[in-house]
Amino acid sequence: MPEPSAIDQLADGFWERFLEVSPISATINGDTRYDDRLPDPSPAGRAKRRQLAQDMRDAALAIPDDGLSVEDRITRDVLRVIGAIFLVQDDQRIDTLQVVDQMGGPQTMLPQLCQFQAADTPERLELFLARLHAYPQYMADNRELLREARASGLTAPRIVAERTIAQLQRMLATPIDEAVVPSLIRVARDEDREAIRAVVRDEVYPADAAFLEALQGDYLAASRTKNGLWSAPNGETLYGTQILRWTTLQLEPRKVHEIGLDELEAIESERRAIARGAGFGDDTTGYRAALASDPANVPASRDTLIARAVEDIDRALAKAPSMFRRIPRSGCVVIPVEEYKERDAPFAYYYPPSADTTRPGTYYVNTFDLPSRTYSRLASTTYHEAIPGHHFQISLESENQSLNRFRRFAARYAGGAYVEGWGLYAERLADEMGLYRNEAERFGMLDAQAWRAARLVVDTGMHELRWTRQQSIDLLLSAGLTETDAVIETDRYIAWPAQALTYKTGQREIERLRREIGARDGAAFDLREFHDQLLGHGSMPLATIAQELPNWVSAPV
Repeated sequence: MPEPSAIDQLADGFWERFLEVSPISATINGDTRYDDRLPDPSPAGRAKRRQLAQDMRDAALAIPDDGLSVEDRITRDVLRVIGAIFLVQDDQRIDTLQVVDQMGGPQTMLPQLCQFQAADTPERLELFLARLHAYPQYMADNRELLREARASGLTAPRIVAERTIAQLQRMLATPIDEAVVPSLIRVARDEDREAIRAVVRDEVYPADAAFLEALQGDYLAASRTKNGLWSAPNGETLYGTQILRWTTLQLEPRKVHEIGLDELEAIESERRAIARGAGFGDDTTGYRAALASDPANVPASRDTLIARAVEDIDRALAKAPSMFRRIPRSGCVVIPVEEYKERDAPFAYYYPPSADTTRPGTYYVNTFDLPSRTYSRLASTTYHEAIPGHHFQISLESENQSLNRFRRFAARYAGGAYVEGWGLYAERLADEMGLYRNEAERFGMLDAQAWRAARLVVDTGMHELRWTRQQSIDLLLSAGLTETDAVIETDRYIAWPAQALTYKTGQREIERLRREIGARDGAAFDLREFHDQLLGHGSMPLATIAQELPNWVSAPV
């Protein structure tokens, strides 16, 4: 392992500070030092996070280009981007908007933690109980953010507030004997589970109830009746910041909107070809309806859906050497989305393995509304989330000992478009690998590609062009989504402005680089080398990839 450079040491110092102010991230990465702590949403906690971001940005800006290695230059760029974007968001008080969120709000934290933290020894039990005891203060600080949001007008849209309220109501209506946290957490003894159950009953439930009461009262009345970020104070500027945050690029929303429309048209042409081959002429809607009603395409149970995803992961792993020289060591498990939030969650999502690879990557599959979760839709989703998609990319990144820890575990905060772009690229790559069993699964892949193109249209439509929620739902339905997913996804885009832009933006950049480097190298172009180099340096801003990747994939002599 190479001797760490001065910039590596600087970045590792920032990583240590990051873990201290982000204890949940530490736990997810397998670092147990802060397993007794929760994030601090208070003014003191915010000031500590701001100081870290300012120090990162300033230190990066002070480092000149002269004498830097490629990896040092990337580390500097990542530090600068993360620090600068955090500072802008802090200036804009985006925390007062993000506190109400049906997918990642504070009410979802403890149930999610149970997937990453155990209480199966006396020491671990003590740490987990300390986190539970800290929860009332944590939620009290989040209630203060609700008050600040009301005062500034930077509140969530009404639909986001209503979904968050409904989620909390479902959680609190769950009898304590069936409560999510005590049921999920891994313990050594029944009496330990009962001790956790008692704290959830006496402290966690009341804290959630107080947050729910605050949401249902003055906050709901003050929530925005228009869904787009344009309707918030300084909304157009806020949206520009969120585009930069998620894509690391300065993009003009109306141009993005047009790109999405063009992509949709091209994908529809591919779908028509498959529909014609199946005897449906140009009627892609009719072909899709036939797939949805085909009993062989509909899972009989949650277990059969999960089993199919596991089978597809195994098939992808077996074929991966045809496209990659490096294969990750970490395994990938598949589990259903928890029932308490399945009504609000997307079709699937992924959490990375622990830093030491002892905990595998986790691919969550949503089994709500099971008849809509067809096998023809599942295939491309699995290749996106698991192999050769997110699990492959993130595992290789976290296992790469030639990168400093900040690059291995924190750079994805500056590389959202790279990460999601790779996931979407992986869906197409799976076709090149011969992973789709039939044309129905290929059609499902094209529906998934159209869905991401539609995201460019509806995200900019709602947040810039003042589209209604129904306009977004209708566009997603026309792109091929089911009614269930069109509604869930629309409300996701409302809650997370600009996140939906990462997928197609990143994929288009990866495909552009592959075309250009391939044209440069001609017959000597090595696709496995291209993939290994693209994944071999970890997450990074798109502009950095565009600058560096042609140099890594060396031109033939």
